Amino acid sequence: MEMKSEKGFTLIESVVALALMSIICVSFLSGLATTSSSRALAEERVSAKILAEAQMENIKKQAYTDNYTLLTLDGYDGYSTNLTVEDFYYNLQKVTVTIYHHEDEVFSLESFKVKRRGAS
Repeated sequence: MEMKSEKGFTLIESVVALALMSIICVSFLSGLATTSSSRALAEERVSAKILAEAQMENIKKQAYTDNYTLLTLDGYDGYSTNLTVEDFYYNLQKVTVTIYHHEDEVFSLESFKVKRRGAS
């Protein structure tokens, strides 16, 4: 009886190939998930920076006082603002605007406001 040489893959070769393909797919999906979460975090931080800068510019336009009015900006659901005003030195205030997204601090911006002579 003569043995024919058959071409094809054995079961072991198929299982090894399937295992390698699985490892490659898991690595690819893991990298994709990491990229997606990094992008979302960057977008959150950029939005918080825009909000903080808008609030700070609004405060700089207002007259020197202990109570500044914050802006209400549409389109930023889930974001909130905390304003801290400290008397830093004579006629000088340290103003800190902190932005939160879903109760987590995302961005903080500090500046100083000076009471100019002759200003009310």
